[in-house]
Amino acid sequence: MSFIEFKNICKKYAGNDKNSVTDFNLDIEEKEFIAFVGPSGCGKSTTLRMIAGFEEITSGDLFIDGKRVNEVAPADRGISMVFQNYALYPHMTVEKNISYGLKNMKVPADEIKKKVDWAIDILGLEEYRYRKPKNLSGGQRQRVALGRAIVKDQKVFLMDEPLSNLDAKLRVSMRNEISKLHRNLGSTTIYVTHDQVEAMTMADRIVIMKDGVIQQVGKPMDLYEHPVNKFVAGFIGSPQMNFYDVKVDGKKLIFADGNTVELPEAIAKRIAGYSEVIMGIRGEDIKFDTTNLDVYGSHQKAVIDNTEIMGNENNLYFDFGGSVTIARVSKYEVSQVGDEVEFTFMPHKMHFFDKETEQVIGAE
Repeated sequence: MSFIEFKNICKKYAGNDKNSVTDFNLDIEEKEFIAFVGPSGCGKSTTLRMIAGFEEITSGDLFIDGKRVNEVAPADRGISMVFQNYALYPHMTVEKNISYGLKNMKVPADEIKKKVDWAIDILGLEEYRYRKPKNLSGGQRQRVALGRAIVKDQKVFLMDEPLSNLDAKLRVSMRNEISKLHRNLGSTTIYVTHDQVEAMTMADRIVIMKDGVIQQVGKPMDLYEHPVNKFVAGFIGSPQMNFYDVKVDGKKLIFADGNTVELPEAIAKRIAGYSEVIMGIRGEDIKFDTTNLDVYGSHQKAVIDNTEIMGNENNLYFDFGGSVTIARVSKYEVSQVGDEVEFTFMPHKMHFFDKETEQVIGAE
C-alpha cells in the first residue's frame, strides 16, 4: 500500500449541479514531493483541503499510512499545513509564532526550545528571532510559516500556493528553500500551485487537473515531452506550445493559410487515417539555422511581428498557419520586427491531437 491513497474521491458542494472533484485516484509514496497544478477552479485546493480534513469527502476513500482517514479529525491526521496568507499572529515574535502550536500540543518546554532553535537555524531566521511579522519581509514571513509547520514533526506537509504573494525574485529563492527543506526533512509534501514553473522545478511528480478531473500524472519532463492531451500540452511549458488546425493529405500537412509541410514516412504513419488533426509544436523545436533547414528540407517563410529579449534566449512572434506562432531561439539568434525569416518545424518533435477529443494521436 502506498503512503497516501486516493480511491475514487469525489467532492460535491450542496447546491452545485457538478462535482468540484470527480473520481480522483492517486497513489503517493512516502517522501515524494507531489505538485497539484491547474487553472483556478480546477479542484486542486479543494483536494488539498480534503486531505487536511477541512472539507468532507462526498464519496470515495482516503488512506494515510494505511489508515482510512475520511472521518479522522484534522489534528489527528499527522499533517502540517502552510497557507498562502501565512496566518501569523501579529502580536507574537518569530520565536513565539513558531512555538505556539507546540505549546498547544503540551510539548515540554525544553523540547520546544530545541525544536524552535533547530527551525530558526535551518530557515536562516536567527537575526529575526525577536521581530514581529510587521517588521519582516514577505519571504521572511513565509519562512516563519514554514518553521511553524516543520517543528510539529509531521510526516505530511500540505502547501497551498505558499509563494503566490511573493515577488518574482523571492519566489525563485523560496522554491529552492522549500525543495531543500523537503529533502532534509524526508517528509511527504503535497504542493498546490497554479504556476507550472513552480511545479516543474520542485516536484518529483505533477498531477495536472482540469474541472475537478485528473488529466495526467507524471514526472515533469514526461509531461512536457509526452502530454496525453492538448490541455496538458498547452498548460505545461513556457511559452505555450503552438497549435495549428491542419488537414492531412498523405504525408503532407496543409495549414489554414495554405502553407504545407511534408512529413517523413515514420511521422506520417502516426496520423494515417485522419483527414484533419491539431498539430502542436514547442517553440524551441522551430529552427532557423541553416543546418536544420538543410536536414528537414521543408522550409517556411514568415515576417517577425514582435521579439522578446529574455537574456538567455529570445522569443520570436510571427503569423503562420492561421495562428500566432512563438519560436524560442538562442540569445545569438536575433531578428528584428519586420524581418523575413526562413524556418523549419522538427517533424519528430510534432505532437498530434484528435480535433474532437483533443486526446493525443500516435504517441510514441
